[in-house]
Amino acid sequence: MDHDARLFSKPAFQNIDLSGNSSFARDFALPDTQGRLRTLADFKGKVVVLLFGYTHCPDVCPTTLAELAQVSKRLGSDAQHVQVVFVTVDPSRDTPEALERYVKAFGPNFSALRAADPAALRKVTRDFRVHYAKNPGAQSGEYEMEHTAASYVFDPRGRLRLYVLYGQRPESWLHDLRLLLKEKIST
Repeated sequence: MDHDARLFSKPAFQNIDLSGNSSFARDFALPDTQGRLRTLADFKGKVVVLLFGYTHCPDVCPTTLAELAQVSKRLGSDAQHVQVVFVTVDPSRDTPEALERYVKAFGPNFSALRAADPAALRKVTRDFRVHYAKNPGAQSGEYEMEHTAASYVFDPRGRLRLYVLYGQRPESWLHDLRLLLKEKIST
């Protein structure tokens, strides 16, 4: 394959390729656990994995974060070029302190964001087409949060590239993140 053909060939991702999308999931503006407003531009130069969830999640969130922690270890020194960002859909329970402890349990470089108010949460979830709903629990006063079980992946230039469904194997994550990291090296 000649050099020009490589410039226009699409990578063979194992997850859903959203390259070229410009209709949704373009950016966010949310405070981190220290209260600093963060946007996608803050992570420019890194592959960003963005997922929505909550700290009391019984399965999807801890499983996905554990897989990403495993992938980070397998990436070795390249892991420094990947940023995992967790956005809570349960800001009433997920205090900044709780979020910080939660994400750091999976990876020292993982970050968490928390909408300042319900309107900001509605805006970012609408912008990313993320569903969430508060459902009553078994006991009075308890509840669970239903939420979209997938992640978005942005390339080092901040362009949306992938939609990763829940339950992907670490190998699938590793394959696609390595492809995006190679793009960083070649650009």
